[in-house]
Amino acid sequence: MKQLAGKVAVVTGGGSGIGRELALACAAEGMKVVLADIDEPGMVETARLTNAETMAVRCNVAKAEDVESLAERVYEAHGAAHLLFNNAGVSVAGPTWTTTLQDWEWVMGINLMGVVHGIHAFVPRMLKQGGEAHVVSTASAAGTLSVPGSSVYCVSKHGVVTMSECLHHELRQAKSAIGVSVLCPAFVPTGIADSQRSRPAELAETNPLAAPYAAWAKKAVEKGKISAAEVAAMTLAAVKDNRFYIFTHPHTRDAIEVRMQDVLQQREPTNPTPSKTAGENL
Repeated sequence: MKQLAGKVAVVTGGGSGIGRELALACAAEGMKVVLADIDEPGMVETARLTNAETMAVRCNVAKAEDVESLAERVYEAHGAAHLLFNNAGVSVAGPTWTTTLQDWEWVMGINLMGVVHGIHAFVPRMLKQGGEAHVVSTASAAGTLSVPGSSVYCVSKHGVVTMSECLHHELRQAKSAIGVSVLCPAFVPTGIADSQRSRPAELAETNPLAAPYAAWAKKAVEKGKISAAEVAAMTLAAVKDNRFYIFTHPHTRDAIEVRMQDVLQQREPTNPTPSKTAGENL
């Protein structure tokens, strides 16, 4: 989709981080932007920064009815959606054997089911509207690797990668003009390490051994050398080139290649972060 000006972009998780920068990048291209988030003050600030025609909708992507309502509002206001960013995401940490069921429900609800809900609400409408459109779902480098202390997050993001691959194949078979991309950044300085602030009280039971792993992840996020704005720019470039995989951090490809060789040679899995153990290098 080479021409973006005048088209409509929908960004979940648009109140901060990569979502905010995607919204700003789309506005800079002359797009109409619809923000979706549970962070209403964050969306207000994003809308102010876009200095463009922007609509903000409070939306919990873990709830199918919220995303369906979002799609209805987008189509009532604009009659179309051309660029959908399934971007909202949260994270938890800690050993798999002490993860709580509420850890799983919260993260999978947003990271995985949020993408399911976005595709379910928007892709049928995109097919009906005809013409070019594009779906970008935010996974992670963790969606292609298996990181110790991050099983809940990794499972959610692996799901986003394979769902996006399936959607790509299906739309090609249907001879649709809808493009698909999956965004797989590594560590980017955003607020995701503090996503517990938005965790609902009814899903508050957290992994009792999370602390050292969460501290490691927070430090790694803060030290990220590629900004959210740079990720957004790379993402729009990929959309214009109709490129499926978007790896923003080149070094992650080396770790992915090692993992693939582990699989093909049926050898013991290689730890992609060997220093990431409780109490070590945190």
